Amino acid sequence: MSGAEVLICGAGRTPFGRWSEATGRQLAVAAVNAALADAGIAWSRVGAAFGGSDSAGLADTLVAQLGLTGLPFVNVKNGCATGGSALVSAVNAIRSGMADVVLAVGFDKHPRGAFDPRPEDWGLGSEYGSDGLMVTTQFFGMKIQRYMHDHGITPRTLALVAEKAYRNGALTPEAWRRKPLSAQEVLDSGMVSDPLTRYMFCSPGAGAAALVLCSPEAARALDGPPVTLRSAVVRTRRFGSFEVFSPWIPGGELTSVSRDASAAAFEEAGLGPGDVDVCQLQDTESGAEVMHMAECGFCEDGEQERLVASGATGIGGTLPVNTDGGCIANGEPIGASGLRQVYEVVQQLRGRAGEHQVPGRPRVGFTHVYGAPGVSACTVLSR
Repeated sequence: MSGAEVLICGAGRTPFGRWSEATGRQLAVAAVNAALADAGIAWSRVGAAFGGSDSAGLADTLVAQLGLTGLPFVNVKNGCATGGSALVSAVNAIRSGMADVVLAVGFDKHPRGAFDPRPEDWGLGSEYGSDGLMVTTQFFGMKIQRYMHDHGITPRTLALVAEKAYRNGALTPEAWRRKPLSAQEVLDSGMVSDPLTRYMFCSPGAGAAALVLCSPEAARALDGPPVTLRSAVVRTRRFGSFEVFSPWIPGGELTSVSRDASAAAFEEAGLGPGDVDVCQLQDTESGAEVMHMAECGFCEDGEQERLVASGATGIGGTLPVNTDGGCIANGEPIGASGLRQVYEVVQQLRGRAGEHQVPGRPRVGFTHVYGAPGVSACTVLSR
């Protein structure tokens, strides 16, 4: 994706978790109204919209509450990349001349308990579910176990990642998990899928996030201090990747959809991982953040052991990661997570992140989501 400059002029989100009886759609309306207020515009100014959820309803029906203006509103559903895919669609709408002010929204409200995907929906036989292989915690445990063996990562590093998430969540008013936990408490919280313990995982939850995107000409008339969206890309898996709901794995060197998506995002932005001042990495569980640090180019495989222990990924470190607590502290309403990440980086680049603000006014931010069955969406932003 390349072309004319696109700016983010408004950003809004709701608290995440299980704090409200509101429906997913109601949360989406609240996030949209917050983004519109941030940009200083009315709904009638929006020329097109893209959005979706995994299990909380159709985004285009939000016009019943937002206003019946007749705008094109396209539903998007792409698993954990739903928000990122809506964002890419919104960017393309501006660059194509479809509209000069476009909305992207993601939302969800999941029931209590683990996600319960059906194998048939993923192109797999029913035996894949009856044998227990649709339980995603097992996949995450197997993947990080192999990575730890190959690259010398210890369980304590996984616990330190979670400790950081809860520490940052305690500083983020909209986060779900706002009680700090020590690395030892994380290690002692009970094994789920070796080596991952209970408090190393995120939880399905509820929440919504929305962004107002504008052309440079439209942005001049709006209130919100703009942030430049330098790139937004979505990629699917190539042969040789090891993914959620993957019934087999080929021999030889593994490929990585996250590596592909992040490389494409940096190439389009004309920047590299070394230029990034603050980033959001998918942390469905602690091991995911560890692996994605390397897959997105921020370190070599195995260097995470030293970087995490040194505090480099903390808010005051050399590479702040998941400054709002990430998925571990916010939970994961699937449709909203990708846009929640972008919202956080926008606030960081504006200097409006409050108690969890990265010092020194960061100038470049990066976001990354990953999900089944091997899809990743990445963005690069700057002020």
